[in-house]
Amino acid sequence: MSTAEERESVRVERPATGGGVAHLADGRVVFVRHSLPGELVEVEITETSKNFARGQAVEILEPSQDRVSPVCPVAVPGGCGGCDLQHASASAQREWKTFLVQDHLQRIAGIEVELKIEPTPEPSLNSRTRLRCAVTETGQLALRASRSHELVPISECAISDTAFAPAFENSWGKVDEVELRAIGDGEPFAVVRRGESYDVVGLDGTRRHPDTQSRVSVRNFVYSVGPRSFWQSHRDGPEVLVNQVLAYAQLAKGDHCVDLFSGVGLFSIAMAKEVGPTGKVVAVESSPFSVRDARQNAQGFPWVKIREWSVSARAINDAVMENDIVVLDPPRIGLAKGVVEALARRKPRRVVYVSCDAATFARDLAAFEESGLELTDMKVFDLFPMTEHVEIVALLEPVEGD
Repeated sequence: MSTAEERESVRVERPATGGGVAHLADGRVVFVRHSLPGELVEVEITETSKNFARGQAVEILEPSQDRVSPVCPVAVPGGCGGCDLQHASASAQREWKTFLVQDHLQRIAGIEVELKIEPTPEPSLNSRTRLRCAVTETGQLALRASRSHELVPISECAISDTAFAPAFENSWGKVDEVELRAIGDGEPFAVVRRGESYDVVGLDGTRRHPDTQSRVSVRNFVYSVGPRSFWQSHRDGPEVLVNQVLAYAQLAKGDHCVDLFSGVGLFSIAMAKEVGPTGKVVAVESSPFSVRDARQNAQGFPWVKIREWSVSARAINDAVMENDIVVLDPPRIGLAKGVVEALARRKPRRVVYVSCDAATFARDLAAFEESGLELTDMKVFDLFPMTEHVEIVALLEPVEGD
């Protein structure tokens, strides 16, 4: 794909990943960022290929009634690539995301479902507790432009915690990356990366202990989260997801559960409290940092067994037994080859799949359906306000008669 700088007026037809779909005069599809369905816009072409092009709406000739003014000065054409939908009303954002999820399920998995995106817990602004930033040559925090390595310096981030304010005033020097963290009630800090080396510092750059931990309460349990461990970015995300996972898991005392991609034990601990000491929870996680945190969090729950494994067909064979309840929360790339089939062969009672990517979820769902586990219910949560992203929680159960 080559770059281009030409302009053309187009009518935006529908949402798509990466911008609204329109057609250029030569018939090619163009994906237009900063647009909304129904709008007539002047699109500036930024990338082009034989079959399609990409661009951004630099002038709105006929605006949608759902268009609003972005709250962030860099959420504009040529600006930050982080927020896809700041120019859309809250209801229009949910309609956009609903269309994308339904479209992926229909095209990739051949499944048609009626969906309702669960609204973002209020407030949607200042709700992000983690923000990963690049750093300019002058030491200023920055985000990247869409589909580019170009840095966009920022002095604030409207969707992130207001506690990050001191970090934007600090000069970060010659570093590769700064991840800001305001997880829980403790003092915010940053994880600074230089090549393969990591340091933990305060938001003013002063050095902190490398084992600094965040402590955050979810459903009356306080989790410890280390500086290199994953945690949901939306402030209310962990509790929203745990509530739905437990609703689908339908656990009882004595049940056996498996938590795949278990992280620091967010779902493992919640399930352990449900099944009690007569039950069992096996947690499988590949990150040594998260495993260390999970073992700390699981103290007092001897029926939780934590395994530092990658989630593979072999790990499934070792961890999952017939009639187990399985929860899995893979990264955006979804499940590795063979995992779905191995899991289906173990004949779990039910599977609860948590996903942050509709496309890879749809791909894995198609494999589950072919293997005898069918989708019986799903919820979609708007935990990434101002973006195209969602969190999906799906319930999969054996096909009757199998």
